[in-house]
Amino acid sequence: MIIVLDTRRMDAYSLWDLVKEIGEKENSCVLNLEILNELIALFGKIGKSKAAFDVFTKTEEFGFTPNAKTYYLTLEALCKRSFMVWACSVCEKMLKSGVLPEGEQMGNIITWFCKEGKAEEAYSVYELAKTKEKFPPPRSVATLISALSKNDGTITFAQELLGDLSGEARRQGIKPFSDVIHSLCRMRNVKDAKSLLLDMISKGPAPGNAVFNLIVHAYSKSGDLDEAKEFLKLMESRGLKPDVYTYTVIISGYAKGGLMSEAQEVLAEAKKKHKKLSPVTYHALIRGYCKIEEYDEALELLKEMDRFGVQPNADEYNKLIQSFCLKALDWEKAEMLFEEMKQKGLHLNAITQGLIRAVKEMESEAKVTENGNLLAEA
Repeated sequence: MIIVLDTRRMDAYSLWDLVKEIGEKENSCVLNLEILNELIALFGKIGKSKAAFDVFTKTEEFGFTPNAKTYYLTLEALCKRSFMVWACSVCEKMLKSGVLPEGEQMGNIITWFCKEGKAEEAYSVYELAKTKEKFPPPRSVATLISALSKNDGTITFAQELLGDLSGEARRQGIKPFSDVIHSLCRMRNVKDAKSLLLDMISKGPAPGNAVFNLIVHAYSKSGDLDEAKEFLKLMESRGLKPDVYTYTVIISGYAKGGLMSEAQEVLAEAKKKHKKLSPVTYHALIRGYCKIEEYDEALELLKEMDRFGVQPNADEYNKLIQSFCLKALDWEKAEMLFEEMKQKGLHLNAITQGLIRAVKEMESEAKVTENGNLLAEA
């Protein structure tokens, strides 16, 4: 029996009906596994994944044992249409049978599962492929590492798989290494992230600003600012120029802890290296000064922003106005900032505007009461 896979000449479902009719006859010598594989491929090609799965499930009923091609074509049809429940069941059966496609096709299966959020299943495929010495291409391993990095429960697997990248694959593997470091920092496992970064420096791939920033941010967030500054120096020793973001995360860390002198030192260093800073940099400092109630220092920073070519936004003004009203009870400076905002076309929300009026009225009432008391005493 010869099947011509041409959808223009024969309806695929009619063909499947014919195959089923033949397959259900006992002792049929017409049907074979290759015909079923080609039918699975046909359904996959025209996007009929359920039909491809139906052919797969009938394969054993017709007396045939699926081979590597059967599994691959079925998984291709299912994964490309995101029928992942069925794909997982086919994959599980493939793993139990130990019958695997060749390395390139294994790589495709791993990539399909990763893209559909099935990293653990992809990892199982990879582990068995290794034991069978059917090694997937490095790009698929890199995809698997990145997918495993997304989940806290599988980050250990991702770390281990980095060791499987060697030679050119490792030198070009900045993304999987970066993804693992990002996940470790997210989990506050800065110790392992640091070790991995130092390993990258020693063996490659060479880390860039983005990877260093992850470590600097993690140390700053955990309050270990001395370590963050050490990594800043390490960046520079490797010929990298810390960007504004790098400086900002350290400044923010110091500001949150009320260590404003140290924050100002880092700001001074940032000014030497960059002609223009970010509003976020100043915002962190302004919030820090407001936190320790040094409002005049915060006001100076607001003025400095203009001198340094950084346009203040409504957040900086809003924070300062609220601080002058609620803590300093200085409605005059708050009102001055409000007028400045209007000149710059910035909007102050109605609640904060009302706050200025309330403090102003409260002070007026206090003066009236004080004058009344003085008159009564006289």
